[in-house]
Amino acid sequence: MKWGVIVFPGSNCDRDAYDVLGRVFGQDVRFIWHKETELGDVDGILLPGGFSYGDYLRSGAIARFSPVMNEVIAFANKGGIVIGICNGFQMLTESGLLPGALRQNHSLRFICQDQPVRVERTDTRFTNACTPQQVLRIPIAHHEGSYFLAEDELKRLEDRNGVLFRYCSLSGDVDAESNPNGSVNNIAGIINEGGNVLGMMPHPERRCDALIVHDDGRAIFESVIDQFVNA
Repeated sequence: MKWGVIVFPGSNCDRDAYDVLGRVFGQDVRFIWHKETELGDVDGILLPGGFSYGDYLRSGAIARFSPVMNEVIAFANKGGIVIGICNGFQMLTESGLLPGALRQNHSLRFICQDQPVRVERTDTRFTNACTPQQVLRIPIAHHEGSYFLAEDELKRLEDRNGVLFRYCSLSGDVDAESNPNGSVNNIAGIINEGGNVLGMMPHPERRCDALIVHDDGRAIFESVIDQFVNA
């Protein structure tokens, strides 16, 4: 696959994403500056975590108006693969590619910790390498990570099985105690109706290298890459 990692002023996980895609998975990957007006010949786009534009106004609110986002939106609407991680997830909701919004954590504090998440579906291009109800240990690092969606929209999201990951305990229990930021229904990651856009707050790119004790994030990238290669 050919990947583009979008770089915004304030991105701080772009090099992690580039390293994982290129060195760990051997993909053809390049950086794309936020002022670019063409994506070029890419098969997948990754919007990385960080603090684009210093997270002024709301996280992702200004980045949504970067020139490159018009191309990302068009790319996604044509079926292109887009992954938004943390700040990237916030950009996807701000741009309307995914429903809902990310609000301040209920604790009103920045959270940085390893967090178990449960895989809700394994029939998607992002989770086909996972097992049903598998618990992945993936780090979170955010201040505005509490996913919110109005009740009627939340019902539509749940009814179409748009939730891919939920915060849980190590044993897979989904409850209030295992919800680090107060996200509605413990939601940690969702996909669009077309199944080609993923937004998630946890950072799978930080858990892919074999040198790290837990490499649970590999399953997400392996799912995308293997399905693309074998399509």
